[in-house]
Amino acid sequence: MSTFTARLALALVTATFVGNPASAVDAAGAAMPSGSIYQLAAALTDQAGKPVGLDVHRGHPVIVTMFYANCPAACPLLIDTIRAVERSLGERKSSRLRVLMVTVDPERDTPAALAALAKTRRIDSARWTLAVADPATTRKIAALLSIQYRKLPDGEFNHSSVLTVLSRDGEILRQSSLLGRADPEIVAALDPR
Repeated sequence: MSTFTARLALALVTATFVGNPASAVDAAGAAMPSGSIYQLAAALTDQAGKPVGLDVHRGHPVIVTMFYANCPAACPLLIDTIRAVERSLGERKSSRLRVLMVTVDPERDTPAALAALAKTRRIDSARWTLAVADPATTRKIAALLSIQYRKLPDGEFNHSSVLTVLSRDGEILRQSSLLGRADPEIVAALDPR
């Protein structure tokens, strides 16, 4: 995603930012870059039932994506692809990486359902956050990340599969739709030489 596209998407959800002139400042008073998606006031609940914000992993490089727990194909592959990125980074660098996966299915993906998925897939809950938000917030996050989705008549979802690398302050550094293996551009964005 280009910087222009990221800023345009950010502008589309401006009405829900943390505040007026203070929207460029986080809760601790630290300045946020103008293109930070962390400016979106997004109330999420993680797999432990704990309230978190979109900036839950601020201060770390982050891969963020959207999924749903009952997905039979693309979402398990998203998890496997993120793990491939971690392996490409090596143990030391991947230990700094954080992952945020926000469900597109807030109706079924309760914190308990997300916890069950984390257990089944052996997800490291210390570094990975599976989260749910209300439907309106979910749409806003999807818009920021250029992810499209729609619910199908059978209850499944048709959705784009996009991994987004965020800087420590929530700026979009790189996006990729490559699944099944680590995209070298994603790895490079997480491991600049």
